[in-house]
Amino acid sequence: MSRLQRHPLIAGARVTSLGTLASRVLGLVRDMATAALLGLAGGGVMDAFVIAYRIPNLFRRLFGEGALTASYLPVLAAELEKDRKTAWQLASVTLTWLTVLLAGLVLAGEGLFGLVWLIWGDVPGVSLLLGLAAVMLPYLLLICLAAQVTATLHALSHFSVPALTPVLLNVCWLAAAWLVAPHFAPDRQAQAYVLAVAVLIAGVLQVGAQLPVLRWFGFRFDYNWSASRNALGRIGRTMAPTIIGLAVTQINTFFDSLIAWGLAAAPEGPKRIAWLGDTVRYPLDQGAAAATYYGERLYHFPLGVLGLAVAAAIFPLLSRHAARGDRQKLGDDLTLGLRLVICLGVPAGVGLIMLAEPLARLLFERGQFTADDTARTARMIACYAMGVWAFCALPVVIRGFYALGDCGTPARIAAWVVGLNLTLNLSLIWPLAEAGLAVATSISAGVQVLVLMVVFSRRRSPLDWPILAATTGRTILATLLMAAAGYATLRQVAPAEGLINELARVFLPIGASVAVYCGTYRLLGGLGCSSK
Repeated sequence: MSRLQRHPLIAGARVTSLGTLASRVLGLVRDMATAALLGLAGGGVMDAFVIAYRIPNLFRRLFGEGALTASYLPVLAAELEKDRKTAWQLASVTLTWLTVLLAGLVLAGEGLFGLVWLIWGDVPGVSLLLGLAAVMLPYLLLICLAAQVTATLHALSHFSVPALTPVLLNVCWLAAAWLVAPHFAPDRQAQAYVLAVAVLIAGVLQVGAQLPVLRWFGFRFDYNWSASRNALGRIGRTMAPTIIGLAVTQINTFFDSLIAWGLAAAPEGPKRIAWLGDTVRYPLDQGAAAATYYGERLYHFPLGVLGLAVAAAIFPLLSRHAARGDRQKLGDDLTLGLRLVICLGVPAGVGLIMLAEPLARLLFERGQFTADDTARTARMIACYAMGVWAFCALPVVIRGFYALGDCGTPARIAAWVVGLNLTLNLSLIWPLAEAGLAVATSISAGVQVLVLMVVFSRRRSPLDWPILAATTGRTILATLLMAAAGYATLRQVAPAEGLINELARVFLPIGASVAVYCGTYRLLGGLGCSSK
């Protein structure tokens, strides 16, 4: 086995990627079941469910894949290097205070939903949205607690159980969509509530599945505020800027959904926006929020398997380099992480663009999901796919800043990017409809990654730009040949009715593309080439 294959980053990323792959595959099956059950635009039920689910899910991404890990893990890793007892005390205090703060947030959110219902509950769609949000809001408490346990296990270099824990959400969701909702819920609204309850049950299981593993590593609950106060203060001081810096893609996507819901015209409703004086037409149609969700779910597949997996594996490594003051190794390993996501993220994005329509048809077009819904979803998939490379690189490069304790720089850049995304959203939705939301998010993510890489290399630790350029060049050339082979294969399989044809139009081009890409990339030198 080569030295590169034995690298701890590669080993950790491999374990996390396999677990995440299992979760993402089940997640696609889950979305297929949801699409068949609720459709895209029918009655606005899926739109309401998407917005309601995004509220706790945003916290999951902020904490489970973002701010909590980025702020907590380096401090805990330092404590583990010194004394296990103080590390367990820090974990216990953090768990306690996280529970208290998030429980308060849940109660405040439920009260806010009730107030909004009293004021605007008779507005079409609002009552359903608020009801679903109220059911799922406690999930944010459960999933954030699960995220802290995950971060603790990552600090102990244990990746397998945390990588498999998200599977539990998909299993519960699938059970509700296949076994409960179709048989015991009389209409789409009731079926959406069944799915909401399943999300809540999954949160309980995700916490409970990891606690025995943590205990096996020696954890014992030991609340000692005085011993952990300084470490907890360091975590708290970095949380706010970390949330802003790392979660910008999630914040942008959440804004996309809100805009898609708020600026969409119902089929039988007015076509002009009343609160703008009835002078401006609605740029979107009902189902825009659902189309945004399904398009986003497809780009989350490579993001989870590549970007987040590499980020989870690289962060403890970068944190150790930073703790030892070894800036050279920090820059080298961050360069390697970026090379990994470039050589895999670029072809993944191009593949999604090429197969957007066949994928949407294969995955979603059944039950309540129509051919028109497929066309809308395929367009969203292609537009989000433009930014896959950036979505994958973003969590990796930001970990470089956080390993050095620099939360302010990513936060300042992120605040600017949120403004850029909102401006692009409102500029592009009239000419491009909901696809404009995806284009805006992709452009914003690309700008953010490039700015972060330049700033990190100039101010923190030099990246190896020649090897990054060489990797990018090889990737682009191999991807072009891959796309030609995939497109040629796709043209040989004409669209027709039947599952066999749908499978062929997806998997035959994938097979040809993977073979050409891997062969070309190996001939061009592969990832193991280095400028050093």
